[in-house]
Amino acid sequence: MELQLLNGAFSSKESIEILNQLFQVKIKFHEDKIKTSQNEEDVKMRERKIKFLQNELAHARQLITTKTEYISLSSQIIL
Repeated sequence: MELQLLNGAFSSKESIEILNQLFQVKIKFHEDKIKTSQNEEDVKMRERKIKFLQNELAHARQLITTKTEYISLSSQIIL
C-alpha cells in the first residue's frame, strides 16, 4: 500500500515551512525515545539521527533559499 503524503509545487517560503515541520516531527520522535530509553547505545544512535536530520534540514533550507521558482516536493509512505 502506498500513501501519498506530499505532492505539489510550493514557494520557497512554503517549502521551508513544510520541511521544517516534517523534520521537527521526526526529531521530536527521537527526542521522546531518548527520554524513555535505558540503553546507552540506543540513545547515542538516536542522537546521531537527530544531528543528521538537523544537518539535512539546514542543507535543504540553504538550497531552497537560492531558488526563486516554485519547488516540487513529493513524499510517499509505502506499507
